[in-house]
Amino acid sequence: MTFGSRLDGARARLGRVVSHSRRPALAIPLAILGLLVSLAVFGPLLWPKGPLAVDLGSALQAPSLAHPMGTDELGRDVFARFLEGARISLGIGVLVVVVGAAIGGAIGIVSGTLGGWVDGVSMRIMDALLAFPPLVLAMAVTVGLGVGLRSAALGIMLTSVPWYARVLRSEVLRVRATPFVEAISVLGATRRRLMNRHILPHVLPTLLIQAAAVFGYAILALAALSFVGLGAQLPTPEWGAMITEGLPYALGGQWWISIFPGVGILLLVVSSGLLADRARDILDPQARHSILPE
Repeated sequence: MTFGSRLDGARARLGRVVSHSRRPALAIPLAILGLLVSLAVFGPLLWPKGPLAVDLGSALQAPSLAHPMGTDELGRDVFARFLEGARISLGIGVLVVVVGAAIGGAIGIVSGTLGGWVDGVSMRIMDALLAFPPLVLAMAVTVGLGVGLRSAALGIMLTSVPWYARVLRSEVLRVRATPFVEAISVLGATRRRLMNRHILPHVLPTLLIQAAAVFGYAILALAALSFVGLGAQLPTPEWGAMITEGLPYALGGQWWISIFPGVGILLLVVSSGLLADRARDILDPQARHSILPE
């Protein structure tokens, strides 16, 4: 397959993405993600109140024009904390996706291309990691390294690596079995050339699909770890920690402290899941489902 044919294939995929982006099934989750990203990036710059500013005289106020999402037990503006929480969740979600894709994708591509003992050893390590429930493994890593956002992010990254590795290895094996790759191998192409020029371009769509699915998992896992006290520590305004902080007051009618960060988590996870499904339909018509946590 020549470079021109690969370029034409990439243009065709890009054209399908552009045409499908106008459809509600893809436009709605894209709009939700765009709104949340805009709030995370520009919100703290435009909203004058700080997420850690204490005002005991304004404690537990209901949503109003002055405080669109109300205030918490210390009079801190929930909207300001929501914006800062969006920055934390999105930043760690992107970090988990990029690092997990780089490490897990490299393991899967190299294992599938080289085969032999390299494939056997690397996949047994991935199987060992997959033997643990992902959230339990992330909790164990976080406890071992010391509770906090950094340890939680490392734990979530570790649990995402085997999914990338397994999915990319399967895709590489599928591409290697195609007639044009077998013909190139017979003609004497080295494994390095085979991987860089003929396998990698064909597995990138699968990598992007898996990344969209892992992003939603990363947001939910971070919130879960913070909810049980292993992720963000107070007064850091992470969404999961905000839910935990507001639970005692929800029974007294101050529902807004926990509800708004919960809605943010829901919107991010659902929109990323919808994007992963639509991306699979667009980029991979022969849809092969991702490995996701149960």
